[in-house]
Amino acid sequence: MTTDMTVETMQQMLERLMLQRDIEEFLSMEAELLDERRYDEWLEYIADDIHYHMPIRRNVRFGEQYRENTSADSEISWIDEGKRVLIGRVRQINTGIHWCEEPLSRVRHVISNVQVYDPEGDEVKVRSRFIVYRNRMEDEVDLFAGKREDILRRDSVTGWKIAKRTIVLDQNVLLAKNITFFF
Repeated sequence: MTTDMTVETMQQMLERLMLQRDIEEFLSMEAELLDERRYDEWLEYIADDIHYHMPIRRNVRFGEQYRENTSADSEISWIDEGKRVLIGRVRQINTGIHWCEEPLSRVRHVISNVQVYDPEGDEVKVRSRFIVYRNRMEDEVDLFAGKREDILRRDSVTGWKIAKRTIVLDQNVLLAKNITFFF
């Protein structure tokens, strides 16, 4: 009896490791698409019903940490977009005449500390940490650090699609002139 439980436990562990690796490969591929400015391809991995959100962080008093991030339901955010707006942003960048992307920014995404949890049906929740480096012109340098909270959905064509992404920056004042790239 313990042998059967051990085999079953090992099978579950193996499935969990395979899921973890699959998600890590997906996030690495996504970072590559973004870094190489292959935005139209990136859009193929975005679910039609995506909620792409970056709340504004506030400095709050001790004990009020629940107020640290603005709410997508009732407050303003740095980014609060669906797929239609993301497509529009990509279209604008791809025109070649987008003023804040002329010349184009050089962007690198470093994704780490990937945690996969709560698999339910075709969806899985994923947390990861990021550093996004951007350089533009000779002297414009921006560095963003934070975490992403994603809901990924299995897709028969692409493998995974991003159904929800919440980007939580570790800064409450944006020093960058603009945010034209994607997290």
